[in-house]
Amino acid sequence: MMTIQTLNPYSGNQIKTYELFSDNKIDACLKMSEEAFSHWKDQDLAIRTDFLERLSKTLLQNIDSYSTLMTEEMGKPITQSRAEIEKCVFLCDFYAKNAALFLSDEIIETDAKESFVSYDPMGIILGIMPWNYPFWQVLRFAIPTLTSGNTVLLKHASNVTGCALAIQELFENSGFPKGCFQTLIAEHDQIEKLISDSRIKAVSLTGSEKAGKHIAEVAGKNLKKTVLELGGNNACIILKDANLNKYMDTIVNARMQNTGQSCIAAKRFIVMASVYDEFIERFTEKIKDLKYGNPKDKSTTISTLARVDLAETLKEQIDESVKKGGKILIGNNQDKAFFEPTIITNVEPGMPVFDDETFGPIVAITKVNTEKEAYKLASKTKYGLGTMVFTENTEKALKQSSKISDGAFFINELVKSDPRLPFGGTKASGYGRELSREGIHEFVNRKTIYINK
Repeated sequence: MMTIQTLNPYSGNQIKTYELFSDNKIDACLKMSEEAFSHWKDQDLAIRTDFLERLSKTLLQNIDSYSTLMTEEMGKPITQSRAEIEKCVFLCDFYAKNAALFLSDEIIETDAKESFVSYDPMGIILGIMPWNYPFWQVLRFAIPTLTSGNTVLLKHASNVTGCALAIQELFENSGFPKGCFQTLIAEHDQIEKLISDSRIKAVSLTGSEKAGKHIAEVAGKNLKKTVLELGGNNACIILKDANLNKYMDTIVNARMQNTGQSCIAAKRFIVMASVYDEFIERFTEKIKDLKYGNPKDKSTTISTLARVDLAETLKEQIDESVKKGGKILIGNNQDKAFFEPTIITNVEPGMPVFDDETFGPIVAITKVNTEKEAYKLASKTKYGLGTMVFTENTEKALKQSSKISDGAFFINELVKSDPRLPFGGTKASGYGRELSREGIHEFVNRKTIYINK
């Protein structure tokens, strides 16, 4: 029997060994999910939202164990792990309160006696999820998907297998019928075969551009819908009138939260020359004040990356960028899975730290002379998750929002996912939307009903 092991990235110690599911066991999970769907889809919405309220309470009751598990498996500072669980509670509460509105029939006046659009569940939806926000990424997909009447199978990242199983237990302990939510411990070949199975109706993937292309290809061959939330290379524009006194902590957090391991983090800092020196001085001071240490320590603000190979990739990206003219201001030291917070200046298009997604505590800074140049450089990327702008003239900045084809445009705030707002990208960052009304409508059949007079 093949196995996988989870490792603590801070200590390097093995946590646990898990057996991969056999093909027969995966098929049994499919059958159970299909059987659960036959009953779950007919449950009154009020009953489904009642389960969300129970789930919210279970999350809070187990916040210590869930946050500790996250921190052990992928190295997230414990205070940020707790914040992730609290955000999941907000997610549950949001859909418990709003699902009835989002899923109610949409009346459309025509020449018919009655005509409207109903929202029917599709069936079994497969979620393929990443390790960097082990609970949030899964729940923001699963909560609206289950609430609309579907059932869910989860293929989580292997390094957070403990979290994946804990999430299944979370649903079961909250009273969800057996089979509504199941975790699969499986290999990529098994998942590809699963996508081709007629019982799987759609796929949601949060992951890399490479993974997204492959999953979309397999699903497309089988005429199945996909929602893809892929990589990002968000620009953070600092205009000459940016209020650094008010927003410097926000700007630092935009890059360094989760030790920089976020698709929507600020990765390319585009700073106007008139404020450049002040920004560099104050930003560098804040970065140096970040406290590295054991992620279980409440005072730790930045810690290890989730895997050694991630740190090695960052080193390669930085070293190649330095060869092309980038200048190291601070950092660029690696120790196994730890990577020291790094600021690289003199960054230009053509360097890996400008062109590619950097997944860790790297800050790439480019100096520009005009606002026009700043916005032009912000758009010079194949990705399209989000852009953030810091300025006192919010009305002027707002006029630029339609000129940047990203999925989000944040002024004086870091790009973030909020249950109340649709979330997703464009271009190489994927397609489809999670959260809000749009998220709960992604995996339903929008059915036109027409009744003649």
